[in-house]
Amino acid sequence: MSSFLLGIDQGTSGSRALLIDQAGQVHGYAHVPLARLYPQPDWVEQDPEAVAAGVLGAITAVLQQTNLSPRDIAACGLTCQRNTDFVWDSQTGQPIANAITWQDLRTLPLLDELAAWPLADQIRPRLGYPAAPYMSALHLAWRMRHDAAVQEAARNGRLRIGQSAAWLIRRLGQPSGHVMDTSLVQASGLYDIQARAYWPAWCEWLGIAPAALPQPVPTLYQFGHLLLDGHPIPVTATIGDQQAALFGHGCRQPGDSEITHGTGSYVKLFVGDSMAAPELVDLLCAWDIGQGQTYCLEAQTTVSGAGLRWLREELGLFADYDQIDALAGSVPDNGGVCFVPAFTGLNVPYNNRHARATLLGLTLGSQRGHIMRAFLEALGLQIEAILRAVETAVPHPPRQLLVGGGITASDMACQLQADLTGLPVRRPAFTEASAYGAALLAGLGVGVWRNAAALPRPPGGHTLFAPMMTDDVRETAVARWQKAIQVVAAFSPQQ
Repeated sequence: MSSFLLGIDQGTSGSRALLIDQAGQVHGYAHVPLARLYPQPDWVEQDPEAVAAGVLGAITAVLQQTNLSPRDIAACGLTCQRNTDFVWDSQTGQPIANAITWQDLRTLPLLDELAAWPLADQIRPRLGYPAAPYMSALHLAWRMRHDAAVQEAARNGRLRIGQSAAWLIRRLGQPSGHVMDTSLVQASGLYDIQARAYWPAWCEWLGIAPAALPQPVPTLYQFGHLLLDGHPIPVTATIGDQQAALFGHGCRQPGDSEITHGTGSYVKLFVGDSMAAPELVDLLCAWDIGQGQTYCLEAQTTVSGAGLRWLREELGLFADYDQIDALAGSVPDNGGVCFVPAFTGLNVPYNNRHARATLLGLTLGSQRGHIMRAFLEALGLQIEAILRAVETAVPHPPRQLLVGGGITASDMACQLQADLTGLPVRRPAFTEASAYGAALLAGLGVGVWRNAAALPRPPGGHTLFAPMMTDDVRETAVARWQKAIQVVAAFSPQQ
């Protein structure tokens, strides 16, 4: 009897496959890196066939690692990168063009056109987030204007559009229909979350044929199957990668919050069936596992991992990332130094894309440790500002923060996040939350567990960082940070 569950995380930099048993224990894991293509400046693409080959390679590797066969797998869950769109021919299943990734900037000129559209002010409340170059919707509009093969496929009714989860089922198996779960449909930037349907006027302005779009369905659904060595493996769940991480970490009650630290840091708060959201925070479809559509809030800080790379490679502040704690701990405090790492602007709640990184308070006595500590404090202060913007708008503000990703290897970074937010910070030992979440959802889809309450916890436990800073010290740090933000805003170039 098939007893294992397969979770696939198809990401920007690679694809991961994870096998768990019905107790939630991990039996195998494999990762296959994925190249990005740069055909022109500001263009970032991926080869759809390379994406499919990488996923198949990861699955093959994990089966070889565990001495299991496809017949041992009861179901598969797929999570994937959001806002990277794939286009293929409905009859042949062949890709029509390369995938355009969320990092691509070719659509910047479309934003200027969009500003003159009479319905432009409805984009955020309808879609849940504002128009931006990373949106699949704008990628697709560019394709409809500039890619003759996509135009022809749309004219003859053979164009199909989707995120990589939908493409993979078509390429590696057989889909039950042209469908995607609501979290991925919303990530296309075409879905009106208030109406729970595609926004006709927006699709018309973009020039996108509605017939090419996938039907929105719940997270748990019979999506079709992957065909491995002639054996069909049911795909019973698909979901966006950040939502999968939230689910895999066990953040499934209103007020549960998780932060993924990467190039930037994504703060996510599960809000259940509430659609209340502050003006500058994104409202996203989380999942629908049988009790109706649920939602999460999401906001991104300015650079975190990218800022660390700059400190290492350009400023020469440290040689190896494992030196961060020793360097930041070499001084008792920041020595009066304040670092606003707005290398690419400031995000929520400041929304100032013209801001630039600034170091304040330097003296001849300032040391490398002061700068390092100020950078780690800046990360915690940005998270604190996001949480303050959120807590007054939701019925269940966060009670604690789960953290994962690069910089969380630093104990000092985690402790400062706890101190400056005033919330306990938990760092899970298990790091593959997205693939794990996909596997859990697959199990729910075939009835391995009755409901979410019966799901096992991720393996490995947590490290707890409790707040140690007094309220007075925290409020002083926050007030000083706000003054620094004002200085940066004053020196921002005019829009």
